[in-house]
Amino acid sequence: TWHVYAMVAAGLGIIYLLPYFTKAIPSPLVAIVVLTVFSIAVGLDIRTVGDMGELPDSLPVFLLPDVPWTFETLKIIFPFSITLAVVGLLESMMTAQIVDDMTDTPSDKNRECVGQGVSNIAAGFLGGMAGCAMIGQSVINVKSGGRGRLSTLCAGLFLLIMVVFIGDYVALIPMAALVAVMIMVSIGTFNWASIRNLREHPKSSSIVMLATVAVTVGTHDLAQGVLVGVLLSGFFFANKVGRILHVQSSTQDEGRNRTYVISGQVFFASAEAFINSFDFKEEIDEVTIDIGLAHFWDITAVSALDKVILKFKRNQIKVNLLGMNEATKTMVDKFGLHDKMSPGKELPAH
Repeated sequence: TWHVYAMVAAGLGIIYLLPYFTKAIPSPLVAIVVLTVFSIAVGLDIRTVGDMGELPDSLPVFLLPDVPWTFETLKIIFPFSITLAVVGLLESMMTAQIVDDMTDTPSDKNRECVGQGVSNIAAGFLGGMAGCAMIGQSVINVKSGGRGRLSTLCAGLFLLIMVVFIGDYVALIPMAALVAVMIMVSIGTFNWASIRNLREHPKSSSIVMLATVAVTVGTHDLAQGVLVGVLLSGFFFANKVGRILHVQSSTQDEGRNRTYVISGQVFFASAEAFINSFDFKEEIDEVTIDIGLAHFWDITAVSALDKVILKFKRNQIKVNLLGMNEATKTMVDKFGLHDKMSPGKELPAH
């Protein structure tokens, strides 16, 4: 009903206007208290926290999950656990980055991940659900003046007391008040410059961002949105790196000896460009290929090098290969390309 929209508007007004008068008390907390008291006093028939589900009325108890310890159980749990881990870690890292920017302080991301994993395992034995760093709560905490671990501890203890001991009163909080707070958080955390600079940013970055948002909103599943974003990022990165391949050539001995200097990354995305960089029909006696400034990442790249050498040899052109690093030599030996590249002979000095 229109009452809900009016309550949300009133909550936003309190949240944004109160700081002009005093910052001693966090404005979101004032908004929640005022709207709750007003809703009860007037008797508004709107949805409350209690309507969303039953709140616990006792402290957590240590126990083992009452499930069969079988492989079938793991098969059921595994897909959900992977999704939770991926989404949880990504949101925690994103939250840590936002807080770092807001407070201009560094954080240890590895410690955050380890702490989150340990705490989620412990919470599972206390009947709790897996959790992660929350952007909304963290932003509210920082904007309310919280800077150290004590603010987090107080928030957790206060929430525990509210849910367990005064849950009957918490259930009376109108959802409209919480919606107003989350709208404030969304406005505060959203990077509005990302829309203004959409045309100026690289197209690949904009496509990844828009695709992630579209999939997340369309499926209501952050994990799927993140998966699409990561896959697109990987594709664009491979395409971009594949273009950073440079081949320079020069001739010696009156044009009878040509030297190719390869620099950049050679892998499945740039292998074809690598092959097309050579002129196999040129009438020369000897070719020197210097790959000291290049890196061959996969079997496709080494196979491309194999094809180049074989094509030159078919035209009776002597090939010298220089600068092969240990990683490329290992791959050549591992996949049996050593003999293909130089039948019956050792590779030239490298």
